[in-house]
Amino acid sequence: MLKRPVIIASIAAAVVLAACSGDDAGADGAAAATASATTSIASTVATTTSPQGASTEGTLIVQDGDLIEVHYDGTLDDGSTFDSSRERGIPFSFTVGTGQVIAGFDDAVRGLRVGESREVRIPAEEAYGEWTEDNVIEVPIGDDQGDVAVGDRVYLNTGQAAVVLKVKDDTVVLDANHELAGKALTFNIEVLSITRP
Repeated sequence: MLKRPVIIASIAAAVVLAACSGDDAGADGAAAATASATTSIASTVATTTSPQGASTEGTLIVQDGDLIEVHYDGTLDDGSTFDSSRERGIPFSFTVGTGQVIAGFDDAVRGLRVGESREVRIPAEEAYGEWTEDNVIEVPIGDDQGDVAVGDRVYLNTGQAAVVLKVKDDTVVLDANHELAGKALTFNIEVLSITRP
């Protein structure tokens, strides 16, 4: 894959707005976060497990603002794995409720303790959004972009990735939808640590 910047001053703002239209803000406070997680997870097939015989008395429960470390496996409806921190052998850390991960992932970890795990299926609208024609755009080719080809991955001046669908004389047609747009994602997530500021 090639990493070439495609400078698009006139439409960058529109692409960013379209890409961000599916973002949800996290709920304020532990009570609202727990209610949000319960509502969201209840609408999916989800299970929570904890290590056999493990005591959870007095341990922290994940809530907004916590820095947590997790291991996860992510699969599509066809069973294929699209990402796995376990396979890489490197845990993933993020601060819950700050928009660092997709909304459905935030919802899935709220209420868990260290050592507990949850499997959750996140619908496309709570993951990377639905695929939309609005994110297929035609832009001018820069002077140094003459060798761009169909299928190349390029980056807009916003940093957003796009795939070249068609090359014309002076323009290219790009698909700026996320590669997982329109797909439901299933995660098996295990909480490894919780750090509360």
